[in-house]
Amino acid sequence: MATVHEPPRTRRPAAPAPARPRRSPAPLVLALIWAGAAAVLALWWQDTPSVVSQADWLTDGGRIAGLLSGYACAVLVALMARVPVLERGVGSDRVARWHAMAGRWTVCLLVAHVVLIVWGYAVQGHSSVWEETVSIVFDYPDMLKATFGTLILFTVGIVSARAVRRRVRHETWYYLHLLTYAALFLAFFHQLSLGSEFVGNTLAQAAWYTLYLGVAALVLWFRVLAPVRLNLRHRLLVAAVIPEAPGVFSVVVQGRRLGELAAESGQFLRWRFLAPGLCWTSSPYSLSAAPRPDALRITVKALGGHSAAVATLRPGTRVWAEGPYGALTAGRRSRAKVLLLAGGVGITPLRALFESLPAAPGDLTLLYRARTAQDLALRTELETIAAARGARLFYAVNGPDGARVPITAAGLRDVLPDVAAHDVYLCGPSGMAEAAYDALIAAGVPARHIHHESFEL
Repeated sequence: MATVHEPPRTRRPAAPAPARPRRSPAPLVLALIWAGAAAVLALWWQDTPSVVSQADWLTDGGRIAGLLSGYACAVLVALMARVPVLERGVGSDRVARWHAMAGRWTVCLLVAHVVLIVWGYAVQGHSSVWEETVSIVFDYPDMLKATFGTLILFTVGIVSARAVRRRVRHETWYYLHLLTYAALFLAFFHQLSLGSEFVGNTLAQAAWYTLYLGVAALVLWFRVLAPVRLNLRHRLLVAAVIPEAPGVFSVVVQGRRLGELAAESGQFLRWRFLAPGLCWTSSPYSLSAAPRPDALRITVKALGGHSAAVATLRPGTRVWAEGPYGALTAGRRSRAKVLLLAGGVGITPLRALFESLPAAPGDLTLLYRARTAQDLALRTELETIAAARGARLFYAVNGPDGARVPITAAGLRDVLPDVAAHDVYLCGPSGMAEAAYDALIAAGVPARHIHHESFEL
């Protein structure tokens, strides 16, 4: 398959058996979300004695869509509140995918709510849709604010669509996304003043306030107060910037009492470097070495303006960090044998795991895919770790003619005949990760034993 580096074998005591893997709270979280949606539908059912006329069918369809979209908005914000049980238990990438899918449903429900309500009122009042729209927006209580909130949500939805987002700067997308909070505030009150499920129903109003205030508390605590506490407590500074490979640099960050962060190999933090041109952007970078009580290290590849500027950081630059996040940790492991499969800069979290994941000699293998030998970041470190731990290290690089070396089921079995008996940690660019995932499944690795995180939605 590729260049191979296998250290000399020496006899070492066997590593302890892997602990029982941490159970993901994902099923419980999803069950709670669906239970909330069922409770919202029950609220409509309890308040609706009958649906008879065309106007009833239209307006009640609009009411259901409105209730569900209001509930979904609260869920959307809660998913992105960076709650540790979600970020570390479920996994940041999975939560982000839930958020993206819920966002699409929310926009669809919001469109249905607006169209059906206006149409139903027009049928009921024997007026045109345009006349009814003007009347609803300007004559009904809290509707002007709700209209502005709805327009903001539609704008955020459009900018978040994959085809549009690829053409928009990350900073533009991010700060437009923050307007979601303003949109929810503007739209909230019309739900209570106009929703027949809430008018005169103190219990329903209390439940809705509890839902929204609870979500607001999560955002305030985990996105504002917790990061402030972290950075005041640990006082992070750039200690050094080290070239690793063409366009790849490691940044060593030092601070006080870093052991209290409880960071693990395989996790990432969101980093904001307080330097000109960088302070407005917060980017997720994985730890590329096992965390130490006195230092953390990340390794960044220059893929854009922000990541390229990281190479220019000077020692002493203040750092604002949030985290740690991510579930690509030793806690997912359930088998004695482990394969770490990296592509490109995806080596960073796997390099940290390669250093710290408990394993007996011969039970730990790293396969690193890169275009050329020069692109193998952290190569010297990887070979040192492999030799010290009795681990196996394989490189998959393009041939002299530039021909790509694909990762296939047959190639994986050539390297590891018992690959199906391994837990696999996978990290790399989306195309490579998808191909590698398919190859692993074809090689007999059960999906539940393939652990991966991706942030491309």
